[in-house]
Amino acid sequence: MSPSSPSRSGKDRPWLFRTYSGHSSAEASNELYRTNLARGQTGLSVAFDLPTQTGYDADHPLARGEVGKVGVPIGHLDDMQSLFEGIPLDRMNTSMTINATAAWLLALYVATAERQGADSRLLQGTTQNDIIKEYLSRGTYVFPPEPSLRLITDMVAYTVDELPKWNPMNVCSYHLQEAGATPVQEIAYSMANAIAVLDSARARKDVPDEALPRIFGRLSFFLNAGIRFVEEVCKARAMTALWDELGRERYGVEDPKLRRFRYGVQVNSLGLTEAQPENNVIRIVLEALGVTLSKDARCRALQLPAWNEALGLPRPWDQQWSLRIQQILAYETDLLEYGDLFEGSKVVEARTTELLTEARAELERVLEMGGAVAAVENAYMKQRLVESHTARLHGIESGETTVVGVNDFIEGAESPLTAGDEAIMKVDEAAERAQIERLEAFRRKRNAKEVETALANLRDAVKGSANVMPASIACAHAGVTTGEWSDTLRAVFGEYRAPTGVVVREPESASEATEKVRQRVHALSEKLGRPLKILVGKPGLDGHSNGAEQIAVRARDVGMEVVYEGIRLTPEEIVQSARDEGVHVIGLSILSGSHGVLVVDVLGGLREAGLADLPVVVGGIIPDEDAAKLREAGVRRVYTPKDFDMNRIMDEIADLVGEAHEAG
Repeated sequence: MSPSSPSRSGKDRPWLFRTYSGHSSAEASNELYRTNLARGQTGLSVAFDLPTQTGYDADHPLARGEVGKVGVPIGHLDDMQSLFEGIPLDRMNTSMTINATAAWLLALYVATAERQGADSRLLQGTTQNDIIKEYLSRGTYVFPPEPSLRLITDMVAYTVDELPKWNPMNVCSYHLQEAGATPVQEIAYSMANAIAVLDSARARKDVPDEALPRIFGRLSFFLNAGIRFVEEVCKARAMTALWDELGRERYGVEDPKLRRFRYGVQVNSLGLTEAQPENNVIRIVLEALGVTLSKDARCRALQLPAWNEALGLPRPWDQQWSLRIQQILAYETDLLEYGDLFEGSKVVEARTTELLTEARAELERVLEMGGAVAAVENAYMKQRLVESHTARLHGIESGETTVVGVNDFIEGAESPLTAGDEAIMKVDEAAERAQIERLEAFRRKRNAKEVETALANLRDAVKGSANVMPASIACAHAGVTTGEWSDTLRAVFGEYRAPTGVVVREPESASEATEKVRQRVHALSEKLGRPLKILVGKPGLDGHSNGAEQIAVRARDVGMEVVYEGIRLTPEEIVQSARDEGVHVIGLSILSGSHGVLVVDVLGGLREAGLADLPVVVGGIIPDEDAAKLREAGVRRVYTPKDFDMNRIMDEIADLVGEAHEAG
């Protein structure tokens, strides 16, 4: 029986089976989607590359090295049509992890469906469209918070009648947990995001009062499920209760079906380990249980990462393994044959109540300061997340938190799963050139006058109060590109750089190891004649800043002077900052797989600036083969997720600075 068939007698219908995927090109990703659907996947979850997520065409300088790396590049309607070739959109449930450019990707999706001859009112799926959490975690925001909120609610107002089966927003607590959120923070901050959108939608003139319950009913959530699966069960139950409460009390939603807490899940990627990666399989299974065991708070869709995602891009076989985990859970176990397993459980009820009480209090703090947007702009939520993530890493370093194969039980046989050069998939560097060639060919064949007219209409809509969606769909049909759509909005809204959450603070009481590094840094600073100064830089479009933030926090804690300007810097900007600030060492953080291009660009820029002797270290998801190439290019140290000992990293950075000082 396929998951789309009627359920067996006495059994619940399974959740949607998804895998989060996309890479290289629309054609390659289409082949992957059709393969996964043939293997029993029941919904699509589209991963877009960073230029698409941040609104750049493939030939933009900031897109260099990033095209097709963490997802599929979509530059125009032809790309979107190729992505869904042979997949009837009026019969598919598609989730798109897209935020700043969500209005544009939905416009392309609608235009593609119309080109297929489909009725857009039948389209089912979700645009993540939670731009607020992008300022806190994943970093693919473009515009300031208020214009971003306008774009979100434009989509909400448009879809409620035009795409009545579409979820215009997926309130995403997933990336909050990846950024260090505790369960309480995950609940409170995601609810604050939802409230900001609902209050904004309610205030719109084009949203009648009678539409608000339907809008409430179309907002879905996207959760993270960590390894503490009992607590994850309680978190999902707490969010179910709080969402129902908000619907009744704040928004007057009377229909209990519209108050239902509908959520999808990807289980935790932060906890996947590079060391002994085979252990990740059991982690993924246990995390899946946290959001499927409780019938009253069971997820509606589930996508599981692959066991080797801490090493690099998973292969189709790796994704198939994760899909099989879901299918075995749904079809071989008796999980779907029973009512809620935790009803009446004193343990679960007590922990759920604790989470609810603490989350309500934290939510009220955010609302009292003006809501989610205000708490982004004053950095309150970001600082809390950085602090929580720092505490998590301290726990691993100290051994208080055990991570099997990382800080305990580290002896073991070498995994045969990682043997050979093909344990992960690598995007062909030629994919970027090919995407640029397709983009140039598309521009040549389109009608320039139609493009100009469509962009003018888009500009008028953005400057005024018109909904951006109709003009965007017209742009899609006219042949406007992702970069052109985004540049039109940039010209009106401007761009934004969110607070980093890394603040100056008094040094905390330190462990013996940390204090030893402090003393060493202090002694070295006296030799240098000024404080040891490190530049922490994130070149390219990768917005996952957790690692960079934690390096900046620890460097400051051990007495270094830190220059950290946040995400999305060009190699030229990093070199300029290194020269202007007079730093002693540079630490680069890249998790998008673009290290081979961007790090080399930084090294070349340093040579041209006469700073070739400045030590450079790099951190990220970097295969051994790539790490060797980076060292050959001049990188002094390469750190990957297995390097959890921050004091050791700080000590080695001090080594490099001391050696450079002696040599100079």
